[in-house]
Amino acid sequence: MRSRSLRFRLLLGLLAPVVLFILINSVSVYRQALAAATTAYDRTLLASAKTIGEQLDVEGYDELASLRSTVPYSALEAFEADAQSRMYYRVSTTHGEMISGFAELPLWRGTLPAKPPYAALVDFYDSEFRGQPVRMAVLLQPVASARGLGMAVVQVAETLELREALARRLLVDMLWRQLLLVAVVASVTVFVVQQATRPVRRLGEAIAERAPDDLSPIDAPDAPRELRPLVDATTAVMARLRGLLDHQKRFVRDAAHQLRTPLAVLKAQVQSARRGDVPAAQALREIDATVDRATQLANQMLALAKIEQLRQRPELQQLNLAEMVRQVALDVSPLIADKALDFELDVVPAKVDAHAWMLLELSRNLLHNAIRHSPLGGMLTVQVSPDGMGAVNLCVRDAGPGIAPELRQRLFAPFAAGDTARGSGLGLAICREIVLTLGGSIHLDNRLDADGRVVGLDARVRLPTANPATSD
Repeated sequence: MRSRSLRFRLLLGLLAPVVLFILINSVSVYRQALAAATTAYDRTLLASAKTIGEQLDVEGYDELASLRSTVPYSALEAFEADAQSRMYYRVSTTHGEMISGFAELPLWRGTLPAKPPYAALVDFYDSEFRGQPVRMAVLLQPVASARGLGMAVVQVAETLELREALARRLLVDMLWRQLLLVAVVASVTVFVVQQATRPVRRLGEAIAERAPDDLSPIDAPDAPRELRPLVDATTAVMARLRGLLDHQKRFVRDAAHQLRTPLAVLKAQVQSARRGDVPAAQALREIDATVDRATQLANQMLALAKIEQLRQRPELQQLNLAEMVRQVALDVSPLIADKALDFELDVVPAKVDAHAWMLLELSRNLLHNAIRHSPLGGMLTVQVSPDGMGAVNLCVRDAGPGIAPELRQRLFAPFAAGDTARGSGLGLAICREIVLTLGGSIHLDNRLDADGRVVGLDARVRLPTANPATSD
């Protein structure tokens, strides 16, 4: 059933109850028609029994009454229709004494119904005679004459050929009408279902005819309201796919562009070393520095790609930002010691919904930038604290030269490094992508002294506080 088409399900859902109702109604109507036919033919049996009873004679009264019958069998021929059925009769006393008719006809041993269907002492029942099923009518007929008064039992039996033929005729007549009704209902249902599912087919054809790289929004103004959720969901999926493809294209383009320069420099350095233009030790140092820059660039570009991958996975964890920052500070402590920085870590437990890798990468990039631009012996402060307004603040303060005004607008763009000799320009871009993915914001502000001179840079990150419903 799951693999069936929508049209098949609609047709089955609409036609099955209709067909079931028609079948039940047909059985009910057939039974009613058969009961009506039986009642009509029972009236014929009663008429024949009364005809026989009217031709009886009696002498004597009560127990001494003697009944006589002169009924010829031809008297019943008027009630036999088209020679399709046969009729038999038997006349007897109330004690079962045979008077006239067919002696082998089973004697009636029943009782009269409390409410006879006709104004007569009559009983109808089904029996068998000469190996054939028959319908039997029993009439208790009072017989009176100038010479006596008595009671006769008149039994008339009729074979069922005529009744069965009528029942079959009623059944066939009813069935073809019902089948015609089913055909009409099915035709109307098919037409309605075809019309109702036409927008679905048109929408499917429109999507199938699209170019493989066409991920533009679906234009379906005539789609029914029931299809709008599907159209909107499909458009949203295509938008996400378009974003992923655009990101992939940018990643490949940027990777090709950015890796070309260090690889070209590395090749030139190797050739220079092979020609002996520079001493071997110096050549190895230059090659090592170039490899380090290329490795850093590759790692950061992979980090950007991983952010996009995690963005498609909304399953976040409730994490303590203070613990993440403390862990990163411990990892970069050798770099802090190399520059003899006056380092201060002021963190308060504060939980946010995030991926652990994102928080570690965000903290690592901010601290690396701060350490790189801090002077020897300078001040470096890291603070983590909730602001009491549904957010957690992370602030990294260094004593570096700050940001030039011309760099402020493009500093978060990929490969927009403030110092191209020492950075790839991806660190802040990675931080920005992480913060936006987590629904936060990031700002870089120069810190000024009383005379308006730049004495450092503050990197401020604001992230939403963890949702209490998020599981750890």
